[in-house]
Amino acid sequence: MLKIAIVNDSPMALEVLRRLVSQTPHYQVSWTAQDGAEAVARCAADLPDLILMDVVMPIMDGVEATRRIMASTPCAILMVTASVNRYAAEVFTAMGYGALDAINTPAIGLQFASEGGKGLLKKISAIATLIGKAPRRSLLRDTPRPALVSRRSRSPLIAIGSSTGGPQALAKILSALPATLDASIVVVQHVDEQFAPGLAHWLNDQTPLTVDIAQEGQAPSPGHVSIAGTNDHLCLSPSGKFTYCAEPQTTYRPSVDALFASLAQHWPQPDIAVILTGMGQDGAQGLKLLRDAGWRTIAQDRKTSVVYGMPRAAFELGAVESVLPLEAIAPACLDHLSKIPY
Repeated sequence: MLKIAIVNDSPMALEVLRRLVSQTPHYQVSWTAQDGAEAVARCAADLPDLILMDVVMPIMDGVEATRRIMASTPCAILMVTASVNRYAAEVFTAMGYGALDAINTPAIGLQFASEGGKGLLKKISAIATLIGKAPRRSLLRDTPRPALVSRRSRSPLIAIGSSTGGPQALAKILSALPATLDASIVVVQHVDEQFAPGLAHWLNDQTPLTVDIAQEGQAPSPGHVSIAGTNDHLCLSPSGKFTYCAEPQTTYRPSVDALFASLAQHWPQPDIAVILTGMGQDGAQGLKLLRDAGWRTIAQDRKTSVVYGMPRAAFELGAVESVLPLEAIAPACLDHLSKIPY
């Protein structure tokens, strides 16, 4: 049984969420709260498996409540907001404190099986799988490796995967890179496609580089940061251009493993891959493929990670060449780029 708490100051929204949870087998509403301060107190007394946390509330908003809960009684938190565009910055701040994901509040009404309701239940199901540590199918078992080339055929590439705490970590790294960077950057951050444009816009304000959503058929471009922008997997095609793939079916979409595996197969030279803070194991198998293909592989360390799940899984698999604190990752990338022969 998955115990779920609901925190929302709107009685109508709270009732919609309560009914959605209650009508689903194996889900149970543990308690409800109408502001963040009440939620912090309730967590101390009765910790749920998952909290559906509103963003804007009186007394204490969902961002501050997330910070306090993750500091004292950590559990899975899904941010539920009435407006993706209006509250994108708040959502990314909450994710920096440890919220796993975010989604729009389902439309208020009697049709609880609406698209919004289905989307929320899908998110809850994914998180339930993640925190339950269910066995996951290998995505990469038969992925062929490319032959290494002796000279570079393209500008360097930095591939980054992140999840819980990722937006703030990405901002830290990207802000430390120069506008003249002669390398392409591609990012898979676990975030719903509704929030991807807002994430790109927010990161644009944090870095001198250009940040945008990776477009189907677009090639990686030096000085540009391309972010996965749909709930399908961002991959590199045999032609060296971005493509979105529905398969494989995975808990988290988009998948870091899917991107890394496609780079191992289709990118013509070894470059740099980074795995950042996040819950679960996504990215570990893909990073191992890249390391075996000669890539420089870096994982964020335990101390600076909001959740040391994805980096730890990669390290334990032998996929990581260097474990570094967050502030050392950008300098390490620049140092490696400076030594690449052309």
